[in-house]
Amino acid sequence: MSEPRVFPVWRGIWARGSGGGWSEAWERRLRWDPRGSGRGGGGGMGPVWLVLCRGAIPSHLRLLPPLFNIHQVPKVVQEDSIMSGYRDPCSSALDCVLSSFQIHNETINIWTHFLPTWYFVWRLAALCSCLDFGADPYSWPLLVYMLLICVYPFTSSCAHTFSAMSTHTYHICFFFDYGALSLYSLGCAISYGHYVMPECWVNTRLQRWFVPVALINSLFCTSLSCYSRFVELRSPQRSKVLRTAAFVVPFIFDTLPLVHRLCLCCGGGCSHSQALSSHSYHLLFALLTCFLFTSHLPERLAPGRFDYIGHSHQLFHVSAVVGTHFQMEGVLADMSSRRTWLLDHGGAPSFAGTIGALLLGLTLNLLIIGFFSVPLLWKRSRDGVKDPNAAGKRRRDRLHLPTPAPAHACTCPRLHLPMPAPAHACTCLRTRLHERSGSKPPSSLCFVLRRFSVPLSRFKVYILLSHRAQGTGHRAQGTGHRAQGREEDTW
Repeated sequence: MSEPRVFPVWRGIWARGSGGGWSEAWERRLRWDPRGSGRGGGGGMGPVWLVLCRGAIPSHLRLLPPLFNIHQVPKVVQEDSIMSGYRDPCSSALDCVLSSFQIHNETINIWTHFLPTWYFVWRLAALCSCLDFGADPYSWPLLVYMLLICVYPFTSSCAHTFSAMSTHTYHICFFFDYGALSLYSLGCAISYGHYVMPECWVNTRLQRWFVPVALINSLFCTSLSCYSRFVELRSPQRSKVLRTAAFVVPFIFDTLPLVHRLCLCCGGGCSHSQALSSHSYHLLFALLTCFLFTSHLPERLAPGRFDYIGHSHQLFHVSAVVGTHFQMEGVLADMSSRRTWLLDHGGAPSFAGTIGALLLGLTLNLLIIGFFSVPLLWKRSRDGVKDPNAAGKRRRDRLHLPTPAPAHACTCPRLHLPMPAPAHACTCLRTRLHERSGSKPPSSLCFVLRRFSVPLSRFKVYILLSHRAQGTGHRAQGTGHRAQGREEDTW
């Protein structure tokens, strides 16, 4: 039997008496105090379990929310061949932050881009200490590039973290992710156009129009990738093709100067350098990244086996970050080794072609993201106007189940939510708890042995006691229903 998701966190004192009440020492322990020692009938120590009931969970007792299977979440958040490990699709912002410290199918996606962000920030800080970005125009393309390789992994990490707040937020988070990636492609074009350009292309029409065309490609990338999310439910394959094309087109254009240099070097037209080695590794990892993004391997070969660790999107993140590292090393090597020749034959980079292009691209991409986000926000507000109690319903019923629970599921009549669990693994205990100061306990509690199917953030924490403390003959106070179960550390 798998490990239950409810854990003994305190040692409590219980008594088989007709009277009594719970003490208020929540931070350390929960104590059952018999009202009369003569009528109490003896007490004992036993593990105290956290269970769920309606209300708000105290801040010092907040737990990480549970996870769901693919049939328990909306179709829009389902991933190909990922069968489990989904977060509540209506989580709060705090739940999303806390979930980054929980193992689910997005955990590695979050950290594989969050940690490299600080590596790139550290590299940028080191460059700021040895380069004068303010007074040296030759370093402006590098500044733009370094800023964007810090921004795109951080945006991706935030998108994967907060995408579980709602289905609308899910789309909007990835709109920003796509916008950051398109700006990254613009930063690559700016650095390539000034540092990586082949000598025969310097001061040609291609170099002069290289950054403006890359800016147009950036807008095309953001627009097409955002649009692809609107057709995903109707045609997943078409959405995948559109999204892949949105990023492949800018990549092909940006790497034209690099591919031309590599072809010249293969033909003996240039000498081998460390920069070209780094650029070659970058191209290799870029191709691997594209393959992982489109193939959905290895999870397609064994659905459910790579839900938490090892699925294609995690490998895609790792490959993209490693490729960016080699790209950065190649750009730095070209910048330092070709500085004198480029300044003599091409002149210093202009503000309009570097920082100005970045600011213009940022503004236009934000407008595109806003254009695609407004319909989602308007639809959400319209639904709220049609149903004035929609917000309350979202707070009460934060889980949308597209398919019914299995036949052996246990349905709690108080919560009106199917709570799937394996056969003989679900036990509902109805009990009444005495009124505590400032809050009235509900009339029903539902406890599931192996899995909770409702978010912990919706509920106040009360306690139940293990059978094993004094055997299975313990009756819950105030109900008269004998708890059913085997004599072990769980109900």
